[in-house]
Amino acid sequence: IEQIARNVAEYSGFSQGMCYSFESPKVFDKLLLPSDCPKRKAIQIQNPLGEDFSIMRTVSVNGMLTSLATNYNRRNKNVGLYELGNVYLPKELPLKELPDERMLFTLGMYGKGDFYTMKGVIEEFFEKLGMRKKPAYEPSTLRPYLHPGRQAIVTYEGKEIAFLGEVHPVVAESYGIGERAYLAVVDIPIVLEYANFDYK
Repeated sequence: IEQIARNVAEYSGFSQGMCYSFESPKVFDKLLLPSDCPKRKAIQIQNPLGEDFSIMRTVSVNGMLTSLATNYNRRNKNVGLYELGNVYLPKELPLKELPDERMLFTLGMYGKGDFYTMKGVIEEFFEKLGMRKKPAYEPSTLRPYLHPGRQAIVTYEGKEIAFLGEVHPVVAESYGIGERAYLAVVDIPIVLEYANFDYK
């Protein structure tokens, strides 16, 4: 499934990026997450390299936005990046058992392309996984780092499998991305339940 994700992303013009699993707690403010957001409950590292690497990430979008910003600052036009990486979601804090390590397929882009380009890429991915039914898109305002009128939850057989949308202008500005940027995140463990490679 990871190989299919890579093939679809690269065929669609995206390049692979690698992001750190360690992040700074300041990321949550940068992404406009409310103070009571469960994603703020992150695992603290006992002997971090510094504050910038002091927690295990609970969202994958900060690394992607940082990478897009680096490319934008180097005046690279029409950038598309993807990452296959884990987030670490603790069941409770302080830790009594290992966290839920979830593999996420994260896509980010700016320049040529828009919301519908991103939608096409993830639909291609689902199709290659043998998910024959059509995914449904529900307008959403759940994620404050995405534009409130330009984001959607992707559901398949009534279960949320992904989300996508345009980056909120305030967030894009705080990262230093001077044009419209788009994100999509697919939850691989949920998609696994529906993947089917039995061709007849």
